[in-house]
Amino acid sequence: MKRIVILGLVLALSACGAARDLKPAAGKALPVAPFGAQATPTPPQLLTASTQARPERSDELLTSSEERQGNEFDLPPAN
Repeated sequence: MKRIVILGLVLALSACGAARDLKPAAGKALPVAPFGAQATPTPPQLLTASTQARPERSDELLTSSEERQGNEFDLPPAN
């Protein structure tokens, strides 16, 4: 019986976090447009991370096994 009650509470609490469209609080406005922007960004645009903030991974170095090319400027130090 306890397990059923706990399971019911967990299911009820999980429904509380339902995603809805984000809107500014009542009486508040969205942040002003960034310098040089044509329009004020919408909430989804503000929540989307830029490429600079979250760069894509490049695993090409791990999958490619090519020989390194010589570097003519990699000289030993002068004595």
